[in-house]
Amino acid sequence: MKIAKLWFDDGRIFIETDKRDTLSQSLKWYPRLENATQKQREAYRLSPMGIHWDDIDEDVSFESFTYPNEEPDNKLADFFNRHPEINVSKFALRVGIPRSVFASYLCGAKKPSQQRVKDIEKALREMGKELSAAIL
Repeated sequence: MKIAKLWFDDGRIFIETDKRDTLSQSLKWYPRLENATQKQREAYRLSPMGIHWDDIDEDVSFESFTYPNEEPDNKLADFFNRHPEINVSKFALRVGIPRSVFASYLCGAKKPSQQRVKDIEKALREMGKELSAAIL
């Protein structure tokens, strides 16, 4: 797929292909991109597989534009969307989950096991304790 144009509007990312097809995805799938500044959003590069934003460490595959245009409906995604101050990539490392797997959980492509959910909740609680104990 080749991209002729890329833009953002109404909480969505749009692309126009070289074949004049217009495709879009909700930014709810990409919280770092959703919370990025206009300048950060404009600083992207194309690769054979998709779009990458170095400044915010975000990737959107071309394939994802062919997925159903539904808003994400999972508690894990909802939580991290409500808390964009949490660096999802770093949090995944903290829990010991590969970033790509964690991203799959957030976009709904994969569903975490009950044990994985417990591990994520435990790490969030530990992080909360560390934050509440902070003395500056």
